[in-house]
Amino acid sequence: MESPTTPTNATCEETTTMSEEDKYAFKEIIRGVGVFIGASVVFIIILLVLAKVASGDKPINSASFEVVDKYKECDVVRYAPHQVAEYKYFLYCEKNK
Repeated sequence: MESPTTPTNATCEETTTMSEEDKYAFKEIIRGVGVFIGASVVFIIILLVLAKVASGDKPINSASFEVVDKYKECDVVRYAPHQVAEYKYFLYCEKNK
């Protein structure tokens, strides 16, 4: 007499096949891994492009002067010292030179 746990018609091939539910779950896992890898690749590409763009910026080695407005007959000049986020404004009048 056979034991109740052993299937009577079981062959090696039947025990290794995947059910439809297993196939669906496997496809979902593969799809999720693909989306994760795809998103990671896009994120890395964006970071590399941003790094390349940022590396093209040259550092500010000299102070900058820029005329931003007029007051009477004088220019309002904005002065920015070396790599400092601070502006100073002054009047520059040609006739007072």
